[in-house]
Amino acid sequence: MHSHEVLKLVLKQTGAKKIAADMNLSLSMIYKWTEPSEENGMAAGSGANNPLDRIEQLIRSSHDRRIAQWVCERAGGFFIANTESAPAASSIFPAANHIIQEFADMLGVIAAAAADSKITKEEARQIRRRWEDLKSVTEGFVRASENGNFSAIKREAEAPNL
Repeated sequence: MHSHEVLKLVLKQTGAKKIAADMNLSLSMIYKWTEPSEENGMAAGSGANNPLDRIEQLIRSSHDRRIAQWVCERAGGFFIANTESAPAASSIFPAANHIIQEFADMLGVIAAAAADSKITKEEARQIRRRWEDLKSVTEGFVRASENGNFSAIKREAEAPNL
């Protein structure tokens, strides 16, 4: 979905007048954001380069995911990076073991942090980092499953032994 399409949906729910007033911008600018712009590859676009496009440009320019993480935190969530490449079909067991190992590593960090019945800011950061690593590894496994990368192993397991 293009950014201008997302903004159209947002305006249907929230209203352009409210957003314009809250952001101290003109109503016409808000409506321009809901039109395709030439910059996002749409021919004959008359829309303005909207804030979503700007965020995308900033991430692409800086190659820094902290921007996405910051936006996600403001929305009450967390950014989870997708893995670069899905595991090959023969790697379901190592991929599952990787998730288990990441979980064990996270529990180790939690146990070490809680040993003195208090958790420091640094320990909390370490726990967060391990948690983010676990979520990313698990997301890669789920995506590989959804893409059918593990279907060959499933077929082998279901095949009758001759």
